[in-house]
This record gives sequence, C-alpha cells and structure tokens, in this order.
Amino acid sequence: MQKGIARGVLVGVGLFTALVAGCGKKEAAKPPQAGPPEVGVMTVQPERVAVTTELPGRTSACLVAEVRPQVSGIIQKRLFTEGSDVKAGQLLYQIDPATYQASLASARAAEARADANLLPARLKEERYRELVKSRAVSQQDYDNAFAGLKLAEAELAAAKAAVETARINLAYTRVTAPISGRIGKSSLTTGALVTANQSAALATIQQMDSVYVDVTQSSAEILRLQQSFASGQLQRGAAARAKVRLILENGAPYPLEGTLKFSDVTVDPATGSVTLRCLFPNPKQVLLPGMFVRAVLQEGVKEQAILVPQRGVTRNPSGNAIVMVVGAEEKVESRIIKAERTIGDSWLVVDGLKPGERVILEGVQKGRPGTQVKAVPFGSKAADSAPAGAAAKPGEKKQ
Repeated sequence: MQKGIARGVLVGVGLFTALVAGCGKKEAAKPPQAGPPEVGVMTVQPERVAVTTELPGRTSACLVAEVRPQVSGIIQKRLFTEGSDVKAGQLLYQIDPATYQASLASARAAEARADANLLPARLKEERYRELVKSRAVSQQDYDNAFAGLKLAEAELAAAKAAVETARINLAYTRVTAPISGRIGKSSLTTGALVTANQSAALATIQQMDSVYVDVTQSSAEILRLQQSFASGQLQRGAAARAKVRLILENGAPYPLEGTLKFSDVTVDPATGSVTLRCLFPNPKQVLLPGMFVRAVLQEGVKEQAILVPQRGVTRNPSGNAIVMVVGAEEKVESRIIKAERTIGDSWLVVDGLKPGERVILEGVQKGRPGTQVKAVPFGSKAADSAPAGAAAKPGEKKQ
C-alpha cells in the first residue's frame, strides 16, 4: 500500500516538471516586440546645376558647290574619281573645245581688222585738224573725219571684247572644282551632251572638315528661358554658354564639342519654332550631311537647384508629382511637388521641397502617411538590412 502511494507521488512530480518545462519553451519562442520600420532617406540639399536642353536636328556641310557646265558641248573626259577629295581649281571634266577654239581665232581676226581700220582714220583726223584751221577743208569734212576715227576706235574695242568672250568660253570647256572638298557621284559620263547653265548638276562637292547642325527650338521655350533669366532663376554661363554637345543616331556621344553660331530672328509660322545653327569640327568626317542627331545645349546655370532621384517621385490619381518625406515626430508625410524637368536620373524640383527635408527613396511601402518610421541614410547598411520586426530565428530564446 505504501509503495503504491510513493509511486503515484513520483509520477505526479514528473508530470508537473514536464509541464513547467514545456511552458518555458513556449514562452522562449515568442518573437520580440516590433519597432518602427526603417526607410532610406535623402536629405535635400541645394546644388549648382547646369541646365541643358536636348533638341533634334540634322547635319549639313559648311560649303556645298554644284558643278554645272557654263558652255554647251560633248564631254570628252571625266578626270576625277567619284567619292574622292578634290582641290579648288582641279580639272573635273573636259568639254570638246574645237568650236570654241575656232570662235577665238575668228574673234582675233576681227580684232586685227578693226585695228587696221583704226590707223587711216586716225591719220585722216589729224590732217583735217590742221587743214580746218587754215580753212583748206570745211568744218563738215573735219567733223566727218573725227566721227570716222571714233567709229574705228569703237569697232576695235568691240573686237577686243569679242576676243575676251571667246577666250572665256574656251576656258569654260575645262570644268574645274569651285571649292575643295569631297565630290559625289557623276550624273553624266563621257560622250554625254551638256548645255550651258543646265538645271542638272554634273556633280556636287561638299566641304566636311566642319559641319553645321541646324536644330529647332519652340518660341514658347525661348520665352520661358527669357523669363527665367529676367527673374534670376537661371544665370548665364559666360564661357560655357555657346558650347554644344552632340548625340549621334545610335545614341553614342560625339567626342568633340561644337559652338552655337547664331539663332534665327524669324519664327516659322508653320511650326512655331526658331532655327539654331551650331558648328562642329569634323576632322575624321564621322558626321555626314543629312544625318539625324540630337544637340545638347546648355541653357544656363541654376545656383540653388533641388534634385530628387526619379525613384523617389510618384504620381497621385490626379497626375500630380508627389514624394514621401519624414516630417515631425518621424512620421511620413505626402508632399505634392512641381517637377520642371529631368536632369540625368533626377527631377529638378522648383516647388514643394525645402533644403533640409528628408525624402524617402527606399522603403516607401513600409510607411503610409501618418505612420512613424525610422529614417536612415539611403544606401546605408541599416537601410539594406532585413525589415524591422522580423520573427526571431528558430531556437532563439528571449533574454
């Protein structure tokens, strides 16, 4: 009887001990109390920013000359290679000169005849001049002799002009390059008939050591810039104002800088835009006439610009740009901002933010407006760690 009672007491003590141990384990597995979520923030600081604009445009050669014949005839020779570089004055085409050589010879003969007729007319005028003084001849005879002399002089002058015209026409049978540059394809071949001042060019020469880039900017944008300069929001950069960068069709930047030469004074009524002409050096002739490019022009310098990375800016249902900021008492606030343009990967904010405010760039989904958060610098290890309030690892005990 006593042994049975003792055995029952031992079993009860064992069950109580196991129950207490089980309760202790359940209490140790309880997760720690969660704190406010962490968010990565950027402190707004004003900075000096060069404001640029990107405009589309096309390239054109600085000098373009269309080669046309100035006399008619048959092309005897073509004396250049298509696509090669030519020098000013270089012979390009030879037109058959036979008829022009004959015309020059005829004009020279007419000049000699006129020169021969001038001598007797001059001698007759000289004799009559002396005889009219002694009244050996009448005044009318002297006047006729004087008129004959003037007529002979005029005929000689006309003959000399005809000789010069014939010489010029003969020289025009040698079609030369008016400028230095790269010549394109020839529109006519040897044996073709050409006419003086024909509409179709024989070939085109383009000088491409430097090229023009003509871009267009809206008149409304020009007015906005003028207002920004007048109000002091933008400052004109002294040295860098005329510098222009270029982006090629494939998106690659052109390695050499250009300069803004002038802005047109007339607005195109069809497009409402103004043409700007830029000049770029082209020593390796990478830029070809007619290429589509984008020119990046520096409009001015904003001394106290506020930039916010694009990842921190969203839109509300009304379409307004908003950012989340950590305000008083470390609570999240929604702020409507006015973003003027993008500069690189950031928005240029002109209204809605002040220096020193903290904009949330990471962890926006963790805190809604009005909730309390823990702000850490964006990109720090604390911001990149696991979210606060995560459950403890299995087997971890509460201290």
